[in-house]
Amino acid sequence: MKKLMRSRKWTTHLSITAGLCFLSVNGIIQAATDPGARPGAADAGAPLPGLTPEQLNAFNLAKETFNAIDSVSGTIAGEDDSGLGPSFNMNSCQGCHAFPASGGTSPRTNPQIAVATLHGARNTVPSFLSANGPIREVRFKHNSDGTPDGGVHALFVITGRSDAPAGFNLAQTNFAAAAAANNVSFRIPTPTFGAGLIECISDDAILANQAANSAQKAALGISGRANHSGNDGTITRFGWKAQNKSLLMFAGEAYNVEQGVTSDLFPNYREAGNQVLTTGAPDNGVDLATGGIGDIEQFMIFMRLLDVPHRRNPPGVTAASVAAGQTHFNDVGCVQCHTATLRSGPSTVAALSNKQVPLFSDLLVHNMGQTLADEVSQGNAGPDEFRTAPLWGLGQRLFLLHDGRATDLDSAIRAHFSVANGPWPASEANQVVSNYINLADNQKQDLFNFLRSL
Repeated sequence: MKKLMRSRKWTTHLSITAGLCFLSVNGIIQAATDPGARPGAADAGAPLPGLTPEQLNAFNLAKETFNAIDSVSGTIAGEDDSGLGPSFNMNSCQGCHAFPASGGTSPRTNPQIAVATLHGARNTVPSFLSANGPIREVRFKHNSDGTPDGGVHALFVITGRSDAPAGFNLAQTNFAAAAAANNVSFRIPTPTFGAGLIECISDDAILANQAANSAQKAALGISGRANHSGNDGTITRFGWKAQNKSLLMFAGEAYNVEQGVTSDLFPNYREAGNQVLTTGAPDNGVDLATGGIGDIEQFMIFMRLLDVPHRRNPPGVTAASVAAGQTHFNDVGCVQCHTATLRSGPSTVAALSNKQVPLFSDLLVHNMGQTLADEVSQGNAGPDEFRTAPLWGLGQRLFLLHDGRATDLDSAIRAHFSVANGPWPASEANQVVSNYINLADNQKQDLFNFLRSL
């Protein structure tokens, strides 16, 4: 194989410049192929093993709330949770976190297309959404005066819906103008599997892992740092830029910006103007009369008690190939950011307490350079910094990277490469990507097979 590749320099050049990998099978040159998302039953979405009967019951009840569809007033059949609007991206948590099971990420078919005009809503589907996915939220990079924005701009409004208050007439944001001005930045839903275990990893464990293998990381140009809460200084860890500290905060923020629902953590609507006050959308918080917990507390329980994704080899892939692929994953340096396991600390929930957490992430944010930069800052994570995405569950993921731009592993890996350019630093992953490119073609195939086994 190596002799063949040396004798065909044009093939080697093509593999580097066009992003193609080659593999010899029975003397025939063919591309090393990402096996793609594993078919069959979901290998995720179950509750953690070892829950008590009471905890399991709480999980199942919370899952019902997570899957429930919101309408404005809760009076539409099949959409009996209330509070949708005034502006929103989707009408349920499960609608975005759908694949391969409830709690996951974007499904193959984007439900936002149908939701845009559901029940008579008069929204225009923005050009950057398509029926074949992925689900997206949009942030604006800058305000009209040039100052940084970075906040979520809801895609749709409830204007025109049959359950909207009489006379309600909030205008949809002009996304065509923002897109034409290159002022949009996209995010896709992050999977929430195993999130309770991630929440239980201590700050000390994250910092100890950051300090480990310092010589190897320095040689590869990898640094990385924790994002921190501006209030108490503790390490934040949820979201594409590790901007949220806890699952409760993650849930409350998402409910507010994705469905427009107020809660105990976010009691005010995001839009200004008296018409917003007439929507009738109630606060979905703790019931002060009965002591019943609110929606975001239910979402937190569901995510906290979700099990980790289970590994399974792609069809036709041998255990030997997967094992070899993990060796290459380690050797090229991927493991220096995508740490295979961290350990959770003590918890009052025994199923979460002192467990090995096979997340394949260091939970730090890293400079990724101009190629992946979204020009959005959150906490102390800058415009080109992203949390190392946990890779567990990758075997059944359809859309890759923070904005879903990639659908195959080779493209996603190569997008990590970015040279320094003006204000943008070089990506911390450059040497690792170069090491990946220099793998033999059969080694790339083993690496793909390993990643799709996660």
